[in-house]
Amino acid sequence: MKIGIGGLFALMLVASPATAQQKSLRDQIVGTWNFVVAEVVASDGKKSMPFGETPKGILIFTAGGQFAQIHVASDVPKITSNNRLTGTPEEYSAIMRRSISLFGTYSVDEEKKTVTYHIVSSTYPNFAGEAQVRTIDKLTADEFVNTNPNVAGGRGRASNFYKRAM
Repeated sequence: MKIGIGGLFALMLVASPATAQQKSLRDQIVGTWNFVVAEVVASDGKKSMPFGETPKGILIFTAGGQFAQIHVASDVPKITSNNRLTGTPEEYSAIMRRSISLFGTYSVDEEKKTVTYHIVSSTYPNFAGEAQVRTIDKLTADEFVNTNPNVAGGRGRASNFYKRAM
């Protein structure tokens, strides 16, 4: 089969990487991400991992613009009574300090490379109604890293590391 100059040019355009459309950041983050670790860096440079070295959690971005985030330390205590409504003050305190969940809607600023969480509710009730901006530091098909520049009332900045769920 013989291809003319016009056909050859058309093939080159289709095969050219320059013509391939790059997915938007918003399209790239849509899906389910497994929480790997969070690292907080204080203003004095001291680093901490508020959920430990092997936390559990998930971050979900829907194509429709909703998100849900759950971060839980792997060592949160079980409630001795086996009834979530009758834990001890110490159990509740440890659980509150070592976990966070929030949900709402999100928006992405492609130019600034940020994602803003418009929080509807959270296990930390003070977050309800807030808009929290996170920078998108790394985004590949399999990895997502974002940074919250102001955590816990100015305690530092938190970088959250995720792997795409398979």
